[in-house]
Amino acid sequence: MLSAKHKTGLVFFPAFDWAISPTHPERQERLLYTQDQVFEEGLFDIEGITEFKPGLVTIEDVQRTHFCVPDPSAVMTESHFISAGGAKTIGTALMEGKIKRGFALVRPPGHHANRVVHGARGFCNVNIEAIMIEHIRHAYGVKRVAIVDTDCHHGDGTQDIYWHDPNTLFISLHQDGRTLYPGSGFLDEMGGPNAIGYTINIPLPPNTSEEGFLYTVKNAVLPIVEEFKPELIINSAGQDNHYSDPITNMNFCAHGYAELTRLLNADIAVLEGGYSIEGALPYVNTGIIMAMAGLDYSHFREPDYDPEKICQRPHVTRQIKETCDAAIALWQQRKVLAGQVRSEKGLSRRTRQIYYDTDGIQEHQTEIVKICGNCAGALLIDSSTNEQAHILAVHIPPDACYECRQQGLKWFEKAGADNFQRIYLQDRTTDRYQIKKQSI
Repeated sequence: MLSAKHKTGLVFFPAFDWAISPTHPERQERLLYTQDQVFEEGLFDIEGITEFKPGLVTIEDVQRTHFCVPDPSAVMTESHFISAGGAKTIGTALMEGKIKRGFALVRPPGHHANRVVHGARGFCNVNIEAIMIEHIRHAYGVKRVAIVDTDCHHGDGTQDIYWHDPNTLFISLHQDGRTLYPGSGFLDEMGGPNAIGYTINIPLPPNTSEEGFLYTVKNAVLPIVEEFKPELIINSAGQDNHYSDPITNMNFCAHGYAELTRLLNADIAVLEGGYSIEGALPYVNTGIIMAMAGLDYSHFREPDYDPEKICQRPHVTRQIKETCDAAIALWQQRKVLAGQVRSEKGLSRRTRQIYYDTDGIQEHQTEIVKICGNCAGALLIDSSTNEQAHILAVHIPPDACYECRQQGLKWFEKAGADNFQRIYLQDRTTDRYQIKKQSI
């Protein structure tokens, strides 16, 4: 009887009751065809591959990661609680030793959801990977985590959540933001002053094929991950790099995805994008599962696979190599850059305009972080939208030093509720979440 080399857990959640519209690319059929393919290939007949049923995340799970405005119930449907719960189920099974690898094949996706959430961006309401990671950190004491986002779109929400966290390495390889939503993810986006260099963006040119993706993983991603020495590796497994995807411009294939999965050797994969519902997802997902389980995928191909048709052009190859070299150079300079930034001490400020394309919300955000050489730093966010929402949010990181925790508490205590509709405190040192509301 065929058996898996690595005991692998799967969670399926197609979200039958959630869709942006019946014909939208992000709809339930994305996973139904994959389920059919998994059963057709007989993967559940293989010893060591186990299906788990998704649980629910709690409000507390969500509030460890997000400031949902006005609260989680306003921005999440039941499907969002189950989708994030599916990722949490896989994370819990891994940490309890029931599996060695896990894949959460769930929707709605999450990697465009920022720390502050006013609505949906890029089909994402809450960040299901981040919710899972912060649950694992809270429940099991894990500290160093590497997230490798292989979705074709830049994982800007995950980047935002971990922008100031030196214990989280975030690497995103994606189609160049000059050619694709969300228009970000460039080399100079390297992280905040307390975590500079721990955000790595590798923008790839359109028409990158299997050759380019695997070169990037071998020559940039793996060396950085190995030097970081994470306790857990998470793959945001977007599959819209596929040559048949209707909304992107890449030339990756199912075999390439399987090989990437083998090389990355992630503990957990969480499904993100991928909108070629029949032509790509069933094959890519099956290849990923086979690779995670340690099964032979050498002959696994899509029916219409034509290597000559998707062959990578020489100028694309050159651009990929130059980008990988630049990413490695920035990683190697991170300590020097951090020393220059931290010598300034005090507070660091950044101002951003954030567009929620799915819900049509425009957010103006001012962020202040305490520069600190001992922790991720206390974080203050002043956020307002064109829909008249205005909130103040204070985040105290799990590893906060005494000075940063006191700074965060001071911000929260002194903030006047008359100036904001809500003032939030997310104190991760004590797992405390508190809200001060404006009097009416």
